[in-house]
Amino acid sequence: MALVDILEPLQATSAREAVRLIKSGDRVYLHAGSAVPGALLGALLDRSSELHDVELIHLHVNGDVAKAASAAAPNIRRCALFVDSSTRDAVATGAATYLPVFLSDVPRLFSTGRLPLDVALLHVSPPDAHGYCSLGVSVDCTLAAARAAPVRIAQINPRMPRTHGDSFIHVNDFDAVVEVDEPLPEASAPVITAEHLAVARNVAELIEDGATLQLGIGAIPNAVLGLLGDRRELGVHSEVVSDGVLELVSAGVITGSRKTINRGKLVVAFLNGSRRLYDFADDNPMLEMRSFEYTNDTRTILRLDNMVAINSALEIDLTGQVCAESIGARMYSGVGGQMDFMRGAALSRGGRPVIALLSTARGGQLSRIVDTLADGAGVTTSRAHMHWVVTEHGRVDLHGMDLAHRARALISLAAPRFRDELTAAALNRGLFRDG
Repeated sequence: MALVDILEPLQATSAREAVRLIKSGDRVYLHAGSAVPGALLGALLDRSSELHDVELIHLHVNGDVAKAASAAAPNIRRCALFVDSSTRDAVATGAATYLPVFLSDVPRLFSTGRLPLDVALLHVSPPDAHGYCSLGVSVDCTLAAARAAPVRIAQINPRMPRTHGDSFIHVNDFDAVVEVDEPLPEASAPVITAEHLAVARNVAELIEDGATLQLGIGAIPNAVLGLLGDRRELGVHSEVVSDGVLELVSAGVITGSRKTINRGKLVVAFLNGSRRLYDFADDNPMLEMRSFEYTNDTRTILRLDNMVAINSALEIDLTGQVCAESIGARMYSGVGGQMDFMRGAALSRGGRPVIALLSTARGGQLSRIVDTLADGAGVTTSRAHMHWVVTEHGRVDLHGMDLAHRARALISLAAPRFRDELTAAALNRGLFRDG
């Protein structure tokens, strides 16, 4: 069936015409990640001189057009729900802003009108025989945004995979549609070093047969996945997955057969990887795309027995406070879903919440395990929520440890060259006594 037959009476138009539905003063939601609607965003940026006080709100973004969006400021101001390389400088200078929020809470900001939207810019698959388009690689908070925004503009692309789950919107619910045929932005594979592998080996030993995994993006999660080839019947419940899961699915390691809910399904809010991952996702009933309101809800996560949540940090102090969102006062990423999964895994029967990080930064010149967090640093995960901490030098479970034992345990995970300095700092603070 031709698209023109399904669209009646709605007709496809140009991106330039479609974005004329956006008015000065509008708050515009941008489909993010690798679902950034490049044609629509480019057309909106071309109109920036005609507009004022437009706010563009989004999660992290992939692709050259999205990364150039800051150049449209101040006519189009960006509000990041998660800071990435395209927004860090703009947030640091005030050209853009950051909204700190647990990812599990974002859909409710839209649905309750706490953060009202005027327009949603979407990137979807072609409609099926029943007229339903899929949000493809990014459901996350986009489904809620699409339902809440009174104006919906969609970029329809045959290269967007048709994903299963809670990802469908009928084509007649769009106010304007634009037909494109362009590749999705892809996320480059991280470089995995010997140090990343050392961390990953210490993490992998915490993952038993039948565990359900949540993994973030980056070298350590991918390295962990590469070490799990001898495990059996692993599951996935995660806000995001990347290419690292593909080999384990192909090898029959990830099956989801022991999951206590959503058995047999990889449950994910968005995908962040290569075309190979997106081809795997296309019309695959094993993959279930869901909203953050489900994937990141602690009440959902705790129902998954043997949940292993693997998250990262920029630094951790000697009492167990974790900063994963800023370098000092400079925003680097965001609150994200770390606390959603750390608490959920802690409450899961047999669950293991893990913070995994390299012990040093800047080529070994700085310790990531520190006496106190840097001035202005945000506490992403509190000391009371901490369980497993893993570096290339080992792993410790901080849960139930007092400050003295915590400090000694964390010092043992630091790079050897920094241990004497950290011990002296802990003694000076009275965290423990000498000897």
